[in-house]
Amino acid sequence: TLVQDFSVAAQETLPADIRFNNDGTKMYILGDSGNDVNEYNLTIAFDVSTATYTQNFLINGEESFAQSMAFNSDGTKMYIIGHSGDDVNEYSLATAFDVSSATYTQSFAIVTQDTVPRGLTFNNDGTKMYILGDTDNDVNEYNLTIAFDVSTATYAQNFSTATEEISPQEIVFNRDGTKMFVVGITGDAVYQYNLTTGFDVSTATYVQNVSVDDGNPTGLAFNNDGTKLFVVGSNSDRVYEYNIDSPAVQSVAQNSAITNITFNTTGAAGIGTATNLPDGVTASWSNNVLTISGTPTVSG
Repeated sequence: TLVQDFSVAAQETLPADIRFNNDGTKMYILGDSGNDVNEYNLTIAFDVSTATYTQNFLINGEESFAQSMAFNSDGTKMYIIGHSGDDVNEYSLATAFDVSSATYTQSFAIVTQDTVPRGLTFNNDGTKMYILGDTDNDVNEYNLTIAFDVSTATYAQNFSTATEEISPQEIVFNRDGTKMFVVGITGDAVYQYNLTTGFDVSTATYVQNVSVDDGNPTGLAFNNDGTKLFVVGSNSDRVYEYNIDSPAVQSVAQNSAITNITFNTTGAAGIGTATNLPDGVTASWSNNVLTISGTPTVSG
């Protein structure tokens, strides 16, 4: 559900990506027009209406077509990818999550896998890196022998998004890597994939998608518990903040309630009265057949 939006047009007219620091008190907008990272302070964590612009960091010395950004787990490293250089540029930050303290250190070429890289992210411990490519419409997975050191990356495998989206723009994972999300501009939607093995893209299966409010969505991010989704787009130069209900949690509650149905049987026929039924559900037992009907009502 769309809650609110926040304009970044005063700083950037072609926003390419969005990221937050760990506690949601800082927001970063990567700009393709200014070739810079714009930093904002949030007085209320993960509430974009409280954002104020503070400073920026130019990356045009390394990349003139910036597309995606990421941080390591403690904010002492920043990564920028683009398709003028077709490489991942790594920066060290003297002060964690302070882009003004960034210094360029090294790069890693990904041109063998894709010549129009759009998205960039890592797994939690920095031993895997993922590049979303617009040329082949796929997610390219790399192994890193030294965590968050892009010079140690080697290509491992890929996963195609072409069936769902032929112009993918950004990729993120949930915390344990069992869900992968891709935003694209062909469908103007966020696509969700489930992974049977966390952070192993070869195990991904498409599940569902949701349309977003920008006709050219380029970046996405979540808050820490996955109850908020943020999408930035270059049609309106805005960050859109969405609340996410949790049907997965409700499904667990419903399944648990239905599993707990019992019958007070009378006699050998096994016919009796159902107990422990959730609101909105009826159950009957007849001729050795249990019939459950209705729609469970679960609060929350």
